[in-house]
Amino acid sequence: MYGYNILAILVAAASAFMLGGLWYSSVLFGNAWNRESGMDKKAAGHPGRVFGVSFVFALIAAIGFAYLIGPAPELKYALKQGAIVGLCFVATSFGINYQFANRSNLMWAIDSGYHTLQFVLYGLVLGLWH
Repeated sequence: MYGYNILAILVAAASAFMLGGLWYSSVLFGNAWNRESGMDKKAAGHPGRVFGVSFVFALIAAIGFAYLIGPAPELKYALKQGAIVGLCFVATSFGINYQFANRSNLMWAIDSGYHTLQFVLYGLVLGLWH
């Protein structure tokens, strides 16, 4: 990816990964998400695998988003694209799946909110650091 700041992409992925840790903690929405999903925290699987795979997915998303907005995006453009991707692609895709899976609107709002902020955060990091 010639011209792209690989360090900025790694920081974007790490920042969204940290946002997820806070977002899904008991400080914010973790208790509500666990209640709505009917899942016990211990049922998620081995933490090393869960966190490792999650970071790889965050990195893939950050690389794809960087490719979408280009190697040197203006901050306003990067933030706007992050909001569009988060709201119009991710949140709506979750919305479709959650309707068929009969998941709650609260769970959709928690997950969609996180992923919308994830892409806005990618836009912030990549728009500021190019």
